[in-house]
Amino acid sequence: MTNDAPPQAQIVFGTDGWRARIADEFTFDNVRRCADGVARYVLGKGDREKGVVVAYDRRFASEHFAMAASEVLLAHDIPIAFAAHAVPTQMSSYEVVERGAAAGIVITASHNPWTDNGFKVKAPTGSAGGPDMLEVIEAAIAAGEPFERRPFADAEAAGLVERFDPFPGYERYVRRTLDLDALRAAEVSVLVEPMWGAGAGWISRLLRGGSIRVTEIHQERNPYFGGVNPEPIRPNVDEALGIIARDGHDLGLLLDGDADRAGAADERGTFIHQLEVSGLLMYYLAEHRGLRQPVVISVNNTSTAGHLGEKYGIDVHETSVGFKYIGPKMIETGAMMGAEESGGYGFGMHLPERDGIYADLLLLDLFLREKARGVWPVSRILAEFHELAGPSYYRRVDVHVERGAYAETKRRLLEGLAETPPSSLDGRSVARTQALDTRDGFKFFVPDGSWLLIRTSGTEPLVRVYTEASSPEARDALIAAGERLVRG
Repeated sequence: MTNDAPPQAQIVFGTDGWRARIADEFTFDNVRRCADGVARYVLGKGDREKGVVVAYDRRFASEHFAMAASEVLLAHDIPIAFAAHAVPTQMSSYEVVERGAAAGIVITASHNPWTDNGFKVKAPTGSAGGPDMLEVIEAAIAAGEPFERRPFADAEAAGLVERFDPFPGYERYVRRTLDLDALRAAEVSVLVEPMWGAGAGWISRLLRGGSIRVTEIHQERNPYFGGVNPEPIRPNVDEALGIIARDGHDLGLLLDGDADRAGAADERGTFIHQLEVSGLLMYYLAEHRGLRQPVVISVNNTSTAGHLGEKYGIDVHETSVGFKYIGPKMIETGAMMGAEESGGYGFGMHLPERDGIYADLLLLDLFLREKARGVWPVSRILAEFHELAGPSYYRRVDVHVERGAYAETKRRLLEGLAETPPSSLDGRSVARTQALDTRDGFKFFVPDGSWLLIRTSGTEPLVRVYTEASSPEARDALIAAGERLVRG
């Protein structure tokens, strides 16, 4: 019996890079195709001499995939700055900016299951590659032009490869906008959960040498990620939440697998959800840092941003999902912050790209500043924040669909909801329906401002259902109504 050769995979960059299952579509050959697309983009811009930054995370064989990508770039005589070890994704953004590089490549699948890996592209600004940049790269990949490879060792001997360790420079960079010595002097106990990822050791190292007590778990490399998706949300972080409450820590700081997403927990081990973190960081910048530049949030992020914008006189801009939209909008508007629902936060005074380590340090600074004016513990800080910004009861559910049935499910939802949007959700009238600009879903608002969002995935056979509501009861009712709509 003879099997036909599988067709060449169509590579499409989603909200944050291209991701696929290792050894299925994520192969060395497809990584090389992606690298060739980046190379042709750089050459088309006339930026060969600026070089490309190449980095990787702790996933299975990431360093080997990164080297394979580099060999294609090197065959085009494009010099490479290659990470000396696994680093958080945002360190590639930092290196691109510091070096004035033409682009950055990161081998990572962020918070995806351990079976996956991925290929991210960074723009010269340090932000995620925007739609215009990715369109050129995707077209070059699809063209399928033959490409060459130059042995990595040969290119390194010829001086085309520089290995870099970003930590010393990154610490100096952080100190421009954050007083690390003040954080180190704090009399608090912090638990750090890096989820076996590339962020392990970074927060501990940045805070070492003072009075602050930092306990870090899951620091070892484990490409299996302990059997959970390395996304800093419940139930993935439940072990850390239990340790916080059991051992008497004052708070928890959480990272995802490549450390570009942040999370937090209070002293009781109560998870502070991503939309709350968005609001807290905006509040911190406005209330404690006195900043009034715009804020950019994704369409599935918190309504409290609007409430805070009204209070502090801050313009709030909404974009489609993904930092490939948020980052460019931050640059366009001169924003002080960009935030997405999935826990990614970027800052105008830092990088126009997600940085979970920096976001966690800002949260720590917020909590310590609130403590200094008598608002403590962290659970009380949260309570007073919601008195100011309004309630935020959030939940997201990923509804998985059989791969063979997904195309029909997607068509039914996108065409059906466009033609006949629901007039009510669990007995609550729908006051307004918003079609997403990316044409992959809809957002429904009920009269009290609570909302439900349904969004189909472009890379996986699943439909994401999100809600932010004014009460736990409304949250649960809206999410159940959304699941019913998806399942038909």
